[in-house]
Amino acid sequence: MELSGTGISRILVDALTIARWIIIIHLIMSWLIQFEVLNLRQPIVSQAWYAINRITNPIYARLRRIIPPIAGMDFTPIIVLFGIHAVQVLLISNPF
Repeated sequence: MELSGTGISRILVDALTIARWIIIIHLIMSWLIQFEVLNLRQPIVSQAWYAINRITNPIYARLRRIIPPIAGMDFTPIIVLFGIHAVQVLLISNPF
């Protein structure tokens, strides 16, 4: 995505890109923990997992009140990723 706006638009798009990567890391770690590739008894893994959870859970909690898990699957991270992408597209097409 190419941004030709002012500094504020660039900062917001970059912050949203960082948020997107945090959510992707959270998704991958959750799968690896679920399939027992990563073990939460390892100190580094548990510290990283709890840090990422503290960052993502406030966002997820608000959406989980509106959209409950469907058939045991939690779709809130995917919805957040779509939302981040939509805001980035708006910022790129209408920089301020």
